[in-house]
Amino acid sequence: MHDAASPRPAAALFRWFERRLDPYPQVPVTQPPRSLYAFCRHYVRGTEPWLLLMALLSTAIAVTEVSLYAFTGSIVDRLSSHTPATFLAEEGWRFALMAVVVLVVMPGLNLLSSLVIHQTLLGNFPMRIRWRVHRYLLRQSMGYFQDEFAGRIATKLMQTSLAVRETVIKLLDVGNYVVVYFGGALLVAASADWRLMLPFAGWLVAYAALLRYAIPRLNKVAQEQADARSTMTGRIVDSYSNIATVKLFSHSRREEAYARDAMEGFMGTVYRQMRLVTFVNVSNDTLNMLLLFAVAATGIGLWMQEAVSVGAIAVAIAFVLRLMGMSQWIMWELSALFENIGTVQDGIGSIALPATVDDAPDARPLRPVRGEIRFEGVRFHYGRKGGVIEDLDLHIRPGEKVGLVGRSGAGKSTLVNLLLRFYDREGGRILVDGVDIATVTQDSLRAAIGVVTQDTSLLHRSVRENILYGRPDATEAEMVEAARQANAHEFIMQLVDAQGRRGYDAQVGERGVKLSGGQRQRIAIARVLLKNAPILVLDEATSALDSEVEAVIQENLYRLMEGKTVIAIAHRLSTIAAMDRLVGMDQGRIIEQGTHEQLLAAGGLYAHLWQRQSGGFL
Repeated sequence: MHDAASPRPAAALFRWFERRLDPYPQVPVTQPPRSLYAFCRHYVRGTEPWLLLMALLSTAIAVTEVSLYAFTGSIVDRLSSHTPATFLAEEGWRFALMAVVVLVVMPGLNLLSSLVIHQTLLGNFPMRIRWRVHRYLLRQSMGYFQDEFAGRIATKLMQTSLAVRETVIKLLDVGNYVVVYFGGALLVAASADWRLMLPFAGWLVAYAALLRYAIPRLNKVAQEQADARSTMTGRIVDSYSNIATVKLFSHSRREEAYARDAMEGFMGTVYRQMRLVTFVNVSNDTLNMLLLFAVAATGIGLWMQEAVSVGAIAVAIAFVLRLMGMSQWIMWELSALFENIGTVQDGIGSIALPATVDDAPDARPLRPVRGEIRFEGVRFHYGRKGGVIEDLDLHIRPGEKVGLVGRSGAGKSTLVNLLLRFYDREGGRILVDGVDIATVTQDSLRAAIGVVTQDTSLLHRSVRENILYGRPDATEAEMVEAARQANAHEFIMQLVDAQGRRGYDAQVGERGVKLSGGQRQRIAIARVLLKNAPILVLDEATSALDSEVEAVIQENLYRLMEGKTVIAIAHRLSTIAAMDRLVGMDQGRIIEQGTHEQLLAAGGLYAHLWQRQSGGFL
């Protein structure tokens, strides 16, 4: 019974310390600072009491260890000044005190320190950082993700969170321990004779010079290595994410070369790092041997002059032997510290970027929407000098169905992206129901807009989770009805994934790779049907479908459009010919507007495009 129950108190103790720090703090999402200290301080908040306790325990352990060495020296001297008969009678109380320190105090301090570090900090601390960084990155602008590999961003998140933890803990735990321990060693040596301290002081100066030379170089190569590692990972993930394209074009060898180029860059930093490591190892061993010789020679010389006792020499040599082991450990702890500092600095460059599209400080949720949309003098250039959208004015009435027409690059999708605030316009205003969208929260704005795009991206989750993304609180019946309306229910019921999950529980693969383009599109349409937003954006919504399926879904889309404001983009003009109004765009400007019949009669851009699609081009 005792054996079976004995793990329970230990498990309860572990759990108590594991729950002292919340790994998922619900703090406001703010941009991290750009400087190293402020960045680390930003992510340390809420962890301070446990970091302080760790530092105090580290100090107590160092002081206790130094006192043990000092006591060992005094034992040698007291043994030589007593007979076996008188030793215990006069020195027994010292032994009893030291027994308490060795058997109770030291194990207790080490246990508490280990619980604080391993149970409270090492797991929870980096998870707090990952959680907060992830929440911030989820709110980053679309341009941020278009400029970076997804794998590279994820690598930076993981590397930086661990590096912040290691930087803070090594400074407060290891750094504190080393300073207190070495300071105590110097004091103990000096208390016997100040000359016995000189070899230690000389070693310290030489050791500090070695650190000063090696650490900045290790730091620099660590920064380069962190960047090279994330680039290497990003290229590999890019190949895997686009494996269908790689295979279609038979470019396995090209991808090998693309990855190898990044691997070669990474290996270059590894080789430079290892050369420094060899130099540091040899230099450190040489310094340690010189210290051992100098302390032994100085101690024996002072003993021959009767300036120090045998116990003092024993303590000094014991300190040397301890420092010989510690110096290597200190070197690599400091190297790791600066390597982590380099990784944090590298991560700051990717993580602590301001969002180019952000909610105004006084942004309010968008009230229930009727669906009136106004573009007033809107300008947007993607940061270039040439215009993409130039002084554009467009009024869409509530419930009106508008089709945007134009050649590729005319600005149709850009106009939709500005309405969704994926980018902020550079001039003019965009109003929904008379409210400037720059003054409302992005989440409430996008909640009022349903979007079906040409490039349908599904989450690597079940069909059910993908459809319910449109409205997570929808019932099973509502979800199935949305799938039926999108003509998706029948094929969904036939799905089986590699783990044997069926129907709505089947996983769709990364970006929905296990489904055909038409199947992905129908699930995306079901998702938007379920969302049932008052404004609907269709950006080439049926382009991935065959004619028979398109005809069925087109009917359902018309039903979905009832009572909604609709903006539809389609290169296949037959899909938008029945819209209330067609708007022709060219080079970011509106050049014609009207119904299908009116624009055909006008003989402009729309008429030209219609003629090409209805037979002229073919």
